[in-house]
Amino acid sequence: MRNNISDYEAVEKVARKFAEAVATGKSEICKPYFYDEAVMFGYLDGRLEHGGIQNLYDNLDNAGSDPKYVYRVDVLTIEETVAIVQVIEDNWGGHNFTDYLMMMKMEDGWKVVAKVYNQNSNTIKK
Repeated sequence: MRNNISDYEAVEKVARKFAEAVATGKSEICKPYFYDEAVMFGYLDGRLEHGGIQNLYDNLDNAGSDPKYVYRVDVLTIEETVAIVQVIEDNWGGHNFTDYLMMMKMEDGWKVVAKVYNQNSNTIKK
């Protein structure tokens, strides 16, 4: 069954809160939108980064803000209680990323349960 437009707007809002946290370097902006046990996987400068979502929060808080940061949000799919959103990011600390936010509809709204990302190869620093 197709979800209501309000669900699309809600998951887009969650993704935009994530991007706002990246832009400002303040993890507290996105924390309410991530499930406590969320996980993160991806390669940063050729090394696998994985584990609990605290890794993301630490990265955000340590990176600080970047006025050159820009992003685009695309809701790829929503299927009742599951959503996948793509966030394309340029200039996060000199890196470009494509993130996939996997979300679940919980009793208190949509929450990110997993963040999987790809660092664009032209921004890898070894």
